[in-house]
Amino acid sequence: MKEQNAALEKALRIRAKLKKKKPDFVRQESWRYDRLKENWRRPKGIDNKMRRKIKGWPSTVNIGYRGPKAARGLHPSGYEEVLIHNIEELKNVDPKTQAVRIAHTVGGRTKAQILAEARKKKIIVLNVGVKEEEKEKGAEKAAAEEKEKEKKPTEEEKPKVKRKRAKKGEGGKKEH
Repeated sequence: MKEQNAALEKALRIRAKLKKKKPDFVRQESWRYDRLKENWRRPKGIDNKMRRKIKGWPSTVNIGYRGPKAARGLHPSGYEEVLIHNIEELKNVDPKTQAVRIAHTVGGRTKAQILAEARKKKIIVLNVGVKEEEKEKGAEKAAAEEKEKEKKPTEEEKPKVKRKRAKKGEGGKKEH
């Protein structure tokens, strides 16, 4: 089991390293025309420079850019993603190798039930939601702000230094 985990971690590291070198594959002429998005489309024209791999043109998708077989289709955390729509689908999830992503069509009430059930079964949820994370962080921030407020009254008790304004004639360039 440890050997598999070590091999998987190594494959994930290699995939991350290769991804840094991999170019952004863009659709030909997408930088030229606003109507064309950058989404990849295979160049097919007979005179197409990208298809012919002419120097100076962006690189095209090739099999050589592929990552290690062990890491393909995995989340960067190393877990296999499983899309969940309801609580019953959680029963088929293996917490050791799989992580859950809640479908975007799931409502708030069902999502809360899924999250509660996932916590009980110790299943990782990839898209927990910003609101719940903010609640936890918000409580920490509130405690930190209260501590700062206790320190601030000593700073505010100091008298403010009044600045003297320069008269119109005094400012500007000096005469030599």
